Amino acid sequence: MTVPRTRKYIMFWIFSGLILALLRLGVNGSQSLYDVQWLPCPFVDETVNINEDGHTETKYINREAVLQFGNVGDKPLHPTITFLVTASKVDMRRYLEGSEDTLNCEIRRYSTGGIVMRWPTAGAQDHDVWFTCTIRHTQGLFVITTFLRHTTAAPAQGEVDFLQWKIVNDRDLLTTSAAMVVLTRTPSVEVGFLKEPNMHCQFAVDHKLPNATVEWRLQKHGERSKLFSYSSRTGKSEGSGVTVKTIAAGNASYKLPPTKKHSEGTYICSVMVPPLYGSHDIPLTLSEQPRVSINVGSTLSMTLGKDQKLICDAEGYYPLDVNIEWYREVSGGSPTPSFLKNILYSSHRLHQDGTYSLSAFFYLQPSLEDSGYKYTCRVSHKSLLIPIRKSFYLIVTEPDSTIWYIAVIGFIIAMLVILCYMLPQYLAGRKAAKKRF
Repeated sequence: MTVPRTRKYIMFWIFSGLILALLRLGVNGSQSLYDVQWLPCPFVDETVNINEDGHTETKYINREAVLQFGNVGDKPLHPTITFLVTASKVDMRRYLEGSEDTLNCEIRRYSTGGIVMRWPTAGAQDHDVWFTCTIRHTQGLFVITTFLRHTTAAPAQGEVDFLQWKIVNDRDLLTTSAAMVVLTRTPSVEVGFLKEPNMHCQFAVDHKLPNATVEWRLQKHGERSKLFSYSSRTGKSEGSGVTVKTIAAGNASYKLPPTKKHSEGTYICSVMVPPLYGSHDIPLTLSEQPRVSINVGSTLSMTLGKDQKLICDAEGYYPLDVNIEWYREVSGGSPTPSFLKNILYSSHRLHQDGTYSLSAFFYLQPSLEDSGYKYTCRVSHKSLLIPIRKSFYLIVTEPDSTIWYIAVIGFIIAMLVILCYMLPQYLAGRKAAKKRF
């Protein structure tokens, strides 16, 4: 049966719409922002001056602004400061995920630090003014920094750009071009011991064969150590952890060796394409959940007058801070627990793998009224979304009188047996003594 041409067209457009909808969703089901027209993006302006002591003073001013995507000559969509980002080989929108309300955007001025050079693209000038646009995902999916190049009508006079910033008025339209982006999809990393996490770092530049230098450093205790460096100009690299072949495609991700306690710190990925320098700080923290156990089963039966040492062990956790509490509550009764105060703690025990253990214990000598109570050990730790609980039910019984009676009768019988055995010997001894006399 032949499908009519009209039905074919309808099916084609439905199918095309579905494909387009799927393409507009990210691999994680996130909404694509590739075709977004504008984003609210406050502009952190600054004024810089030299004080009487010759020191540089900077005052920051938060100003309302928007980031608008379009072409040269477009009119601003909002009556505020507008940074118009025109088409280039670098489009920050292709890296964005989520919805617009999950993005925090901020624009700042960027100083080249006295480096005066022409950016190697058509239309660039020695006196170009630079801005950075940083977009953070509110749920920590990524952080991206884009360098925006703006060409002014005339060059600034002087050697230091931040002393002669271009004046930006409240409704100015600044036409810019995205020159470079530096992105990480791992703004922070939390893993356990002996893992090999991948620190994501990606960059893109608007021209081919850029003179790029990529570095990874680790900062901890106020000191920085170099982990890796690569220069495209010389082709030489130092250190390990980054696949050099992938740098040409903009992938500068760093793979850590199996994590240990000393792996914690802030990992810094930096990309320098003169006169631009972009970097992202990626803090790495280690975390291991405690293994919790108590030294009795789910039910503890005790005899009145006896006592029992009850131990709650939290083992293999990291970092150090952990909280162990014992409490009791009536089974099926009041929901308010009664926390025990006579708890003793061991010292923290450090294991070879860098994790810790701690014990909390108390001595229980229950009364008959304690029978039926539920005793619980609760362990809280940074690695846990909710505390771990281990519980047992207490049953208290009186001593068995039957056993007591059996013990007494057994004692009496033993005494009688001994008496029956000793009495004939005693009497025989007395007779023998009388015969001697």
